[in-house]
Amino acid sequence: MSLDDLPDLESLRSVQEAKALVRPSGRAPSAPERLTRAEELRLQLADEIVRGTLAPGAALDETDIARRFNVSRTPVREALRQLAASGLVETRAHRGAVVAQPSIERLGGMFEAMAELEALCSGLAAERMTPAERNRLEAIHEELRTLSHAGDPDRFHEVNERFHSAIYAGSQNSYIAEITLATRTRVQPFRRAQFRNLGRLAKSHAEHDRVVVAILRGDRSGAASAMRAHIERVHGEYALYAVSV
Repeated sequence: MSLDDLPDLESLRSVQEAKALVRPSGRAPSAPERLTRAEELRLQLADEIVRGTLAPGAALDETDIARRFNVSRTPVREALRQLAASGLVETRAHRGAVVAQPSIERLGGMFEAMAELEALCSGLAAERMTPAERNRLEAIHEELRTLSHAGDPDRFHEVNERFHSAIYAGSQNSYIAEITLATRTRVQPFRRAQFRNLGRLAKSHAEHDRVVVAILRGDRSGAASAMRAHIERVHGEYALYAVSV
């Protein structure tokens, strides 16, 4: 992992989710925050890029996108900036924003950083989570169990974000939580895509189960190992998804 794989200050400032979900106390809010229009656009455009609907090199004109989604250019500009942080968009001279694709090495570095940061949060959460936070984590985990049977990858992804955010907050270290959340924003399009693999929702929930059990037992090393293995599996599942589209 290199320093380039860690979020820069600009990314940290841009992560509205970090401000919403990670409080100075390290606690997460009791209910999920509503996505901003820029975040919704980011998810929609990221899906199209990852699926290949928007091919590498395709121009991303702010005016055209704003017209297509019936929004102003402000959320479009913010969405494109967030996508650039994930390596899905780049700016070229005389062309503006275009679709990019992170190299295999770059994406591997991003996932490696993600695995280590989430493992750190999980280990700390095993030692520091309050009883109320543990109960909340169990409730989210149970909600994901139901969704894994429903077969709705978009809804599963949404609740999955809450699951991981609850663990970040449970680390009781708001700085580490913010860095982890900022890194997740960069990796998010690829994490979201792999939920479309056949049987992935059930597998993801089973991986979560090992993390939750270790946290509830107060097993720091076990929680860290389980989360690291989970993120490594996510990376592998994305690789499988990428060759199928």
